[in-house]
Amino acid sequence: MTDLPKISIVTPSFNQGDYIEETIRSVIDQGYPNLEYIVIDGGSDDSSVDIIRKHEHHISYWESNTDRGQSHAINKGFARATGEIFAWLNSDDYLLEGALDSVADAFSQNVDVGAFVGHGAKVDRDGEIRYYKEPGELTFESFCGWMDGGNFMQPSCFFRRSAWEAAGPLNEDIHIALDVDLWLRMSQKVRFQKIDKLLSHALIHEEAKTTAQKNLMIVDCAMVIIRAGGEEYVRHRLDELANRLTEFEKAYERRSKMPIVRMIRPFWHWFRKRTEQ
Repeated sequence: MTDLPKISIVTPSFNQGDYIEETIRSVIDQGYPNLEYIVIDGGSDDSSVDIIRKHEHHISYWESNTDRGQSHAINKGFARATGEIFAWLNSDDYLLEGALDSVADAFSQNVDVGAFVGHGAKVDRDGEIRYYKEPGELTFESFCGWMDGGNFMQPSCFFRRSAWEAAGPLNEDIHIALDVDLWLRMSQKVRFQKIDKLLSHALIHEEAKTTAQKNLMIVDCAMVIIRAGGEEYVRHRLDELANRLTEFEKAYERRSKMPIVRMIRPFWHWFRKRTEQ
């Protein structure tokens, strides 16, 4: 055990009782002997807390308190973490067998690398793979092209404590592209490298943020890339979204009180101004 790096994994969760048990088991069933597992629940009122308590003898720390969202929960977890290697695993994502052994081996053999990214897949409720992503180039420039193939699966990314201290914490004002924002900052501080192995699955379901809020994901991602200095990489996306939202507003101009219209309109005006410059 003393020869293996300590891995700290944080799971943020809120009302994910339908999924969180499989997430927890995917971590604790790894059998990795130097694991620190932290679960930060946002005060769930479903079955989540009962499930966490069921497995608490395998969990290093857990709490169930109101928080300010996913980014805040992850930051709280890493503030408690004591490991050499960090990662977060959302409560509808799952590690695959042997993932932590592969991560520990990669970090031990490459002391100059600050972050490792393995293959990842999105699966449906039947466990069928619907999307498979092998990471490509792992640089700041490639991450600026996140929406055009420069992306990777977040639950397959592990990074050193020193990388988190150099680039973190997560920006708690970002609620969707919070990981992209971190990778952009981290890639300017440390080197990323690929692990040529499938490490995780992400469950596709209608409540998932990136499924339920696809247009807002585009907006959020474009904004963090622009703030990082990569506007040239998302300019065409701004044009496409501005045109789409123009048609959207025309279609719903008589329904201005609809919540979705009120939510998107400020982004539409911002994008239109950007594209007219």
